[in-house]
Amino acid sequence: MSALTAGLRRALPRLNRRRAVPAAAALAVLAAAAVWAVRPEQSAWTSEDLRLAGADVELDARFYLPRDRDGKVPAVLVAHGFGGSKDSVRSDAESLAEQGYAVLTYTARGFGRSTGQIHLDSPDHEVKDAQRLLDWLATRPEVRTDAANDPKVAVVGGSYGGALALLLAGQDQRVDAIVPQITWNDLGTSLVPGGVFKKSWAGYFFGNGAATLMTGGGRPQEQGDPACGRFAEDVCKAYLQMATTGVPDETTTALLRKSSPATVLNQIKAPTLLIQGAVDSLFPLSEADANAQGIAAAGTPVKVAWFTGGHDGGEGPGTDSDRVKFLTLQWLDHYLKGEGDTPSDAFTWSRVAGFSAMDRDLVTSGYSTDTYPGITGSGTTDVTLSGAAQPIANPPNGNPGAISSLPGIGGRLSSLLSGGVAMDIPGQHANWESAPLPAAIDVAGAPTVRLRAASPTGEATLFVKLYDVDPNGMSTLSAGLVAPIRLTGLPADIAQAQPTTVTLPAIVREIEAGHTIRITVATSDQAFLSPAAPAVYTVAVESALTLPTLVGTPIADPGSVWWYALAGVIAVIVLGLIVLLVVSRIRHRRRDVTVVAEHADTPLVVTGLRKAYGDGFVAVQEISFTVKRGQVVGLLGPNGAGKTTTLRVLMGLTQPTQGEIYVFGHRLVSGAPILSRVGALVEGPGFLPHLSGYQNLKAYWQATGRPWEDARFSEALEIAGLGESVHRKTRKYSHGMRQRLAIAQAMLGLPELLVLDEPTDGLDPPQIAEMRRVLQRYATDGRAVLVSSHLLAEVEQTCTHAVVVNKGRIVASGPVSDIVGDSPSVQLDVTDVPAATRVLEELGVKSVKTEGDSSLIVEMNGTARSEVVASLVTAGVGVDRLVPRRRLEDAFLSLVGDNSRGSGDR
Repeated sequence: MSALTAGLRRALPRLNRRRAVPAAAALAVLAAAAVWAVRPEQSAWTSEDLRLAGADVELDARFYLPRDRDGKVPAVLVAHGFGGSKDSVRSDAESLAEQGYAVLTYTARGFGRSTGQIHLDSPDHEVKDAQRLLDWLATRPEVRTDAANDPKVAVVGGSYGGALALLLAGQDQRVDAIVPQITWNDLGTSLVPGGVFKKSWAGYFFGNGAATLMTGGGRPQEQGDPACGRFAEDVCKAYLQMATTGVPDETTTALLRKSSPATVLNQIKAPTLLIQGAVDSLFPLSEADANAQGIAAAGTPVKVAWFTGGHDGGEGPGTDSDRVKFLTLQWLDHYLKGEGDTPSDAFTWSRVAGFSAMDRDLVTSGYSTDTYPGITGSGTTDVTLSGAAQPIANPPNGNPGAISSLPGIGGRLSSLLSGGVAMDIPGQHANWESAPLPAAIDVAGAPTVRLRAASPTGEATLFVKLYDVDPNGMSTLSAGLVAPIRLTGLPADIAQAQPTTVTLPAIVREIEAGHTIRITVATSDQAFLSPAAPAVYTVAVESALTLPTLVGTPIADPGSVWWYALAGVIAVIVLGLIVLLVVSRIRHRRRDVTVVAEHADTPLVVTGLRKAYGDGFVAVQEISFTVKRGQVVGLLGPNGAGKTTTLRVLMGLTQPTQGEIYVFGHRLVSGAPILSRVGALVEGPGFLPHLSGYQNLKAYWQATGRPWEDARFSEALEIAGLGESVHRKTRKYSHGMRQRLAIAQAMLGLPELLVLDEPTDGLDPPQIAEMRRVLQRYATDGRAVLVSSHLLAEVEQTCTHAVVVNKGRIVASGPVSDIVGDSPSVQLDVTDVPAATRVLEELGVKSVKTEGDSSLIVEMNGTARSEVVASLVTAGVGVDRLVPRRRLEDAFLSLVGDNSRGSGDR
């Protein structure tokens, strides 16, 4: 018997006959719950694997679409990192598709199942491939476009994919937004920082590219040079040249420069969110800083965020990855969907705060500041170092070499941050150290220090590091970052050496009070290529170490503020209930509950309404009208005539200056119970995007506190004509569907008076026609509708009555037919158009125009309509219909003139 079984038997009571039936029922419930929990859930997206044409290659691609999309959606092109494929970014693509984006992922040329060779994001190859993908997106009927062959698209990518995003945005102005992550600015300075070849990272990537020749990524590849794998010949030669000499020649430098975003930053117009990792020995924070400065100089919106991760740190702690995902979606939603306010320029970063007691994962604290300070910080703190000039030995071929980081092992984040990887070789390094710090220092940026060096060869390759040393002597090399520097023209005597300023890699770290800071200068590092010849250098470090600092506002951690927030919410609710009870009782005592008998059966009576503001502005001069049962009344007027102000007063959203409003005989005041008989849509719909339309309607009705059986859901939904779409999430709704849902919400409970402000706003012609039918169906069984609109043709076809407002006053009201009035022209539907034309011209009418196959528009010129019909019939021409030609638009313009200036709604 296992220990688990024995423990369960001791913990559970014995099962007797009396307990058997309840136990069996409980097991059945648990089994059903388990089946429900593991039931496969339909994904919110669909995907299709494709083979797409690049510039001169075939690319392995996958296209994702939101399952519940409504109309065309913006697109996101997701580019993978070096050595990856379309599957590497699958999780990101699925998340974006769930948020309503069309997503195209692909495997870059030279990798996986795509053909071609690796050219390191060359503008002539990888960037042109991406341009072909933009062309393809523009042809997809599901993708929103800005113009012909111009898709609404953003590019998101990390590392290799991040550089692709920058280079593509600089080369193709169709890109609407980009989110490059953990990528480079200048590939030459990234691989040869300070003039020292970064051999470990370069070898790691070259090995990844060469390895695809062997595996082919699951697709047969042509046999090539085994020394180069799937790298293009010029790229292979550049690597071999750097790896052999340690110094790039002109050809190599030009090739790396061509693949560098630094060359196109001034051409990038797409708003850019730069996300860079602080635990990254390949592309440190300085790379994003250079990109940010170059893009901002061109006047393009740019935002920067740092996180505790990178090529050495991976995605970082959960709190950091959540922040990065939030910023990315916020950026895309605004610049692609047009949703939300413009993202602020606030700069966010994080700092390690400790370890989680649950899983020993790192925990970070997030901070923000209004503007991006760069890697120089918003302030500085100088620390004094002590130590004399010291000799250090350079080992032959850099062996043995010091260890600062382990390129390619991203899972060692905790070890890198705790200093468990860094190791210096005795005799090959020298230290300069500060006194214990009197107060903690929040370092955020690139520290600087000045040193002097002497060498018998006239040259020296050095590696400068900053250690945080605790009182027990434990030293930490933050993120494993080191500043390599290659010095030439050095004297043999240290006394003759000139100082050189060394900028260390930017770090984010709190150095606690009582700790010391150690600057170490070493002659070797296994991540870099060192001189082959042994030598002994003399190095002196000046006493002043400058640390950039940054103070920001803490970003709240949901886990730590939960209980405080809960207590605050409870307190607010209790206080709100008390206030509500007091106000309710006061209002109940003061409420006017009298009913004006003559208006008791009339849905709406407005008399002498006037609305003026405190600054003297008058929105409504004087308005009086009535809405009776069975009527659909249109409130018409030019922009600023006072229509919306009138509706806001009707709904209690603002108080009138003068006048009275009666709803079924009850004087209308804010919060009056009679408002329960009124449904309204004023100033646009608002819904919770994560809920379905049905759930939004249900939540709204529950908030009213009225009985569920009074909602009459099925009838309201049938009139609104939403169908099965009511069960989709509202964030998937088009503008027209939101309008229909808002109408359905206003119709809940089938109120006797429905007040709608521009219900057809943003709808296309079929949706407008359907809305017309919705309103006409509603105004039955004694109900009434008041609708404000500027679409005169729709009002003419929908409304039974109209109230025309101009400059805050009513200039006409009554049945639409009365307002349109008599017409000097008619429309005739006849059986023989040519014959009818001859007869009419002989009668002396003013003009005859053909409209369609069987209709004529006739300007009568005083001729009686009966005479026209008699003459046509006598001539053997059949008359199917004769109707007046004058439209509501003609009457409207005659009433208000062609001056569109109104009183000016507020």
